[in-house]
Amino acid sequence: MPARTFSFEVNRRSSASATELFRLETDGELWSSWARPLVPQSGWERHGDPAPGGVGAVRKVGLWPLLLREETVEYEQDRRHVYTFAGPPAPAKDYRAEVLFTPNAEGGTDIRWSGTFVEGLPGTGPATLVLLRTAIIFLAARLARAAERA
Repeated sequence: MPARTFSFEVNRRSSASATELFRLETDGELWSSWARPLVPQSGWERHGDPAPGGVGAVRKVGLWPLLLREETVEYEQDRRHVYTFAGPPAPAKDYRAEVLFTPNAEGGTDIRWSGTFVEGLPGTGPATLVLLRTAIIFLAARLARAAERA
């Protein structure tokens, strides 16, 4: 059976500004301050352009020794962040996620966090999809709350 491609989209509304949401989501050092208990450790492996979280940046999130490495591949200040998994351990192949922050008419921000991936082993895609989508639902909620408190 050939490996299949899967995708998900999570939408969330926040009363916080796109600037604050973007700042928290793109800064690898801050993840452990707002994404606990899912992300108890976070930091930088490499800064990007612009520093710290721009294109080429690699953030490390998770719990040692199983830290996920995520590389920024597109970066539009206060609007859009696109990243991929930058090596093992990764729950999926060819993972690509986009976080889009759109100011809304109520003065807050709409968050759209979407992703695509190829199943690592044939038949594992549905379970990986549930795992990733559930994690992103949790992260989007925690991100919105942290930005609203800031």
